[in-house]
Amino acid sequence: MRALLSVADRAGIADLARELLDQGIEVYATEGTRAVLSDDGIEVRAASELTRVPTLLHGQVETYHPEIYAGILARRHDPADAASLEEHGIGAIDIVVVSMRPFAPQVGCRVVALDEAVEMIDVGGLSLLGAAARNFGGVAAVCDPGDYPVLIKEIREHGAVSADERQRFASKAFATVAAYHGEVAAYLDHIGGTRFPEQLNIVLRKERDLPYGENPQQRGALYRETTHRSRSLADAEQIQGPQPTFNDLIDLDAAYRMASDFAAPTCAITKQRDPVGLASHDDGREAYRRALAGDPVTAYGAVVAFNREVDEAIARELVLNPFEGVAATGYTEGAKALLADRPQLAALEVPPSSPDGLADYGIAELDFHRIEGGLLVETRDALEIDHSQLNVVTRRRPTLEELTDLMFAWRAVRHVTSLAVVVAKGAQLVGVGAGQSSRLTATEIALHRAADRAPRAVLASDAYFPFGDAIALAAERGVTAIIQPGGSIRDEMAIEIADRHHLAMVFTGRRHFRH
Repeated sequence: MRALLSVADRAGIADLARELLDQGIEVYATEGTRAVLSDDGIEVRAASELTRVPTLLHGQVETYHPEIYAGILARRHDPADAASLEEHGIGAIDIVVVSMRPFAPQVGCRVVALDEAVEMIDVGGLSLLGAAARNFGGVAAVCDPGDYPVLIKEIREHGAVSADERQRFASKAFATVAAYHGEVAAYLDHIGGTRFPEQLNIVLRKERDLPYGENPQQRGALYRETTHRSRSLADAEQIQGPQPTFNDLIDLDAAYRMASDFAAPTCAITKQRDPVGLASHDDGREAYRRALAGDPVTAYGAVVAFNREVDEAIARELVLNPFEGVAATGYTEGAKALLADRPQLAALEVPPSSPDGLADYGIAELDFHRIEGGLLVETRDALEIDHSQLNVVTRRRPTLEELTDLMFAWRAVRHVTSLAVVVAKGAQLVGVGAGQSSRLTATEIALHRAADRAPRAVLASDAYFPFGDAIALAAERGVTAIIQPGGSIRDEMAIEIADRHHLAMVFTGRRHFRH
């Protein structure tokens, strides 16, 4: 048997090479891999002994040779292929171990010029791996150091790699080649300004299996985008507690993204992706208290997220409530000690994003909606609005206090399932109407939840009011200002009703549907 080793990831390669030699396998390696093995006291044969050609173009051309590719691609069950190898004096290669130089991590850690990025693209390793995977009927194509023990076990027990394992190795190899090419394509699309390429490559790396999916009868797993440069919940380190479930992760992501949308210290509490509490305050503990006060009953069994570090003061109150999980940018040692009293609380720490301003690429700025047989793809909804872009359409202009709350409510409502209406006061969410088929119904629910907190509050709607009934209802309950996109053929009627009730109303010219 013959093996060819060419690895950029050196983990475990010395032990593998030593074991292959001990099993009487003839081992060849490319120059870089051979040098690493030699430094570890392991001598293997050079790939150039097969090609009888020196390495060319600074190592770019080393294995492109019939002696290697014919040895890999020859079908073991085909007499014609065997005769061809014999005629040309070529030996079969039975094991190909390859790992490529990573591409996405290199272009993701700093700004990389296009010509430099091109030099980072692995070619030889991909070709070797693809050829070996294609002939999995007779060749083991191994690309994951985690599979080295399996390879060794197979050889020890059977003297060769079984057909089932060769097929499994090939599947992983093809996926690796496809993902690598996908990362390169995504980078080139990003550099070229192409948002929706003809072939959209979705490159994800599995982080872990989940106990189950959205329901117990469904299976689930967590994957991370390899081209996502900024930090997200998928990068979080678990500080304590059980692994979050599929549903917990959905809610934690919604809560963390919501809290992170605000510059001031902010706490978000979510259930079924929608906020049941949201508040901003200079003091983190007060932000938490106000978020919890938004709907303390519905907050039971919810998840909570902070866009700041959790300190002892916050943790001391967190443990008093039966939350499923918490996500934050960090935890003080004192906070960790207090949270340990709630061992069933999953606590996640999301690392900070790099301050170098690198833009995400690939699918990082895209959102997806699954339909039967395909995906609907869109760019992610961005807020990108400030006070200067607001259009005051009523006779009364909002006060500074109202304007501050209107901007808070407008930022909040885009995180709520459509049709969505929220009521806010003092940078605190006091009422939410989510996922309704009627905007009046959404308004009624939001005002019902706000109850006696509705007077002097503001209201935000994710899309225009098709009729004036919801605006009149808000005014009757004491709301003093409304923010909405505008754009209805009945806008004049809505403005007239707002003026009649002495409301201030502003149009943004932008809706925020979230289906």
